[in-house]
Amino acid sequence: MKTIIKNGTIITATDIYKADILIEKGVIKEIADCISFTSDENVTIFDAGGQYIFPGGIDVHTHLDGPLRESGNADDFVSGTRAAAAGGITSIVNFTNPKKGQTLIDNLQEWKQHAESSLIDYGFHPIVCGYHDNVLEELPQLAEQGISSIKIFMTNKGDMALNDQELYRILKKAGDSGIITSVHAENGYIIDELIDESLSKGDTDPIFHAYTRPTVTEAEATNRVLAIAETANAPVYIVHISCADALEQVIQAKKRGVQAFGETCPHYLALDETYLRLPEFEGAKYVCSPPLREKWNQEYLWKGIADGSISVVGSDHCPFQFDGQKTVGRNNFSKIPYGIPQIEDNFSIVYHYGVHEGRISLQKFVEIMSTNPAKIFGLYPKKGSIAVGFDADIVIFDPNGSKTLSANSQYQNVDYNLYEGTVVQGKITRVLSRGEEIVRDGKVIGEHGRGQFLFRKKQSTLKAEPEITYI
Repeated sequence: MKTIIKNGTIITATDIYKADILIEKGVIKEIADCISFTSDENVTIFDAGGQYIFPGGIDVHTHLDGPLRESGNADDFVSGTRAAAAGGITSIVNFTNPKKGQTLIDNLQEWKQHAESSLIDYGFHPIVCGYHDNVLEELPQLAEQGISSIKIFMTNKGDMALNDQELYRILKKAGDSGIITSVHAENGYIIDELIDESLSKGDTDPIFHAYTRPTVTEAEATNRVLAIAETANAPVYIVHISCADALEQVIQAKKRGVQAFGETCPHYLALDETYLRLPEFEGAKYVCSPPLREKWNQEYLWKGIADGSISVVGSDHCPFQFDGQKTVGRNNFSKIPYGIPQIEDNFSIVYHYGVHEGRISLQKFVEIMSTNPAKIFGLYPKKGSIAVGFDADIVIFDPNGSKTLSANSQYQNVDYNLYEGTVVQGKITRVLSRGEEIVRDGKVIGEHGRGQFLFRKKQSTLKAEPEITYI
């Protein structure tokens, strides 16, 4: 069976042009001014007149089914990938959470079972929760199994945080194995002291989550791990950059030739720390780490996206219910689970505040939402663009439509929406995953379990492609 998308405007990271697209067996087979067909052919036609055709979004920062805190978070691979698809995301790379004493390889197999119900394609970033020599032995094995990235933390002292020697050893071995290391960069030791000081003074409201994680603690940790990566001659990906101070460290490192990539998230681009001051404990809904910052930082983050200092926007989707989960920290901000829901709104928020409001171009939008994630994390040239031979992961988008973001209409399995009542310009009309229509006019129609595991190329393979070098 063939599918033809006609009359749309194709948007890639480099081009904008009108053309038809022919899809066969889940792959883009032809792109031409006009693709014809005969009446006796079995062809599905989608008329995309007046609409944009984007490559499907690739969210490389998701925490679905995560056993974070005692109760776990709110979205599993069923609800989470439904929400992702509704929001134009056709592939995710999700974080694992190894149990104490469990090998990374065993944990990977466990998470593959978790994801069997996924609606969309998926890969994994194994989290290295603690250092031991076996971790170094496992990294080459992960790479051979299609895992080209890991995640490490500089926070959560006594649980996940690694010291500088451990950071160096892991970064070096990962780099040698063809793996890029994602890093949560905050100085957890200083933050823990600031939290204790705040609580001892009776400062317990959600806003103190931000005050005890000042930008200097993010910038210092970012600078330190970039220096360690430089010493190890290893690629490093700094997740959820929230402020100008941390971004400046990435900019300076890239100038020195460090293999550094930066990521930010929609909430840092559209929200600010005033939300943490909302009355009736509503501010707890916005507790995440790093925290929301003063609004003036947004200008610098958008500039970083525009000039390429920031390569990717990921959702950092880690949802908790407000009632019963966020509210456990009502008298102690440090008990509030830090994580927020936005896999469904990532695409819309970045388009609205970025493209619609004139901060970035359509091509830059595709670059940060699809092409760069695919290139950095080993999915290119299978995913990440509209081109012959690529998977037909496609979002058909009406720029003249609009959508109101609300908990009442979302697929995310959580009792609030970060952007409640916000009207965003542009509306997704169809989403295709490997040529199969999975979303139509805002309604998810795809079947669960159709998602496929993404075997990703080693970072060393990517380095051989000139266009991937230091996006």
